[in-house]
Amino acid sequence: MKIGLYFGSFNPIHIGHLIIANHIAEHSDLDQIWMIVTPHNPLKKKETLLNDYQRLHLVHLATEDYSKIIPSDIEFKLPQPNYTINTLAYLQDKFPNHIFSLIMGEDNLRSLNKWKNHEIIIQNHDIYVYPRVSSEIDNFEFKKNPKIHMIDAPIVEISSTFIRENIKNKKNIQPLLPTKVWEYIDDNNFYKK
Repeated sequence: MKIGLYFGSFNPIHIGHLIIANHIAEHSDLDQIWMIVTPHNPLKKKETLLNDYQRLHLVHLATEDYSKIIPSDIEFKLPQPNYTINTLAYLQDKFPNHIFSLIMGEDNLRSLNKWKNHEIIIQNHDIYVYPRVSSEIDNFEFKKNPKIHMIDAPIVEISSTFIRENIKNKKNIQPLLPTKVWEYIDDNNFYKK
């Protein structure tokens, strides 16, 4: 199978994540999208981050009606910090019959040259890139690489940060979250402080 790996903290998962994952699942040659819940990123504030298993549970709730989108806790089991190159090596060893590709936003593609062993990633894996609103010049080196696939997907400018801030400020953001995700967050008073 051809698997697209969509990494994120998903803190929380929202409809933007689902729109992108479903669009790529339906409009590419990938058989499945695995949503890889990433443990704490040292560059993000820990106090706003739900624990790993709460975020994984939210991803399960959000994706249960999508047969091609699969939640994954694979990085929970790997040494920290998580480097994509190490996760890819682990997955290739564990699932030798699958072909793994990456899914990322255009903003991440611009900084791919800063990733650990990015040359090996590009050499061995296709990368599916969804568009982002950006004022930066659109001419950067990776776009010309045959392993990079620019996806004509909807531009979704919803962020988990925006959702958390609005929950804290008692704003109704219910339309931005899958119903079961919203109910679980609300029932557990997540992000309210």
